Amino acid sequence: MGELSKLPNIGSTVEEQLNQAGIFTPEDLKSAGAENAWLKIQQIDSSACIHRLLALEGAIRGVKKTMLPEERKAELKEFYNKHKL
Repeated sequence: MGELSKLPNIGSTVEEQLNQAGIFTPEDLKSAGAENAWLKIQQIDSSACIHRLLALEGAIRGVKKTMLPEERKAELKEFYNKHKL
């Protein structure tokens, strides 16, 4: 396991997908942003769900996905609904 799996919400599977998407460090993830990172994962795994998107945002913020502000969750849900396959 690398650096990303040390972040909240990121397990070995998501870390592997992020690596396949060219994201290797917490800085890479923060730079990409949750939405762009999720879109890259979706290209690899069409089953990428809203929970993965929330997990990425939580990882960027250093919190569990359940601790995200409701307003941000709503924004991410709207984004997900526009981009899901």
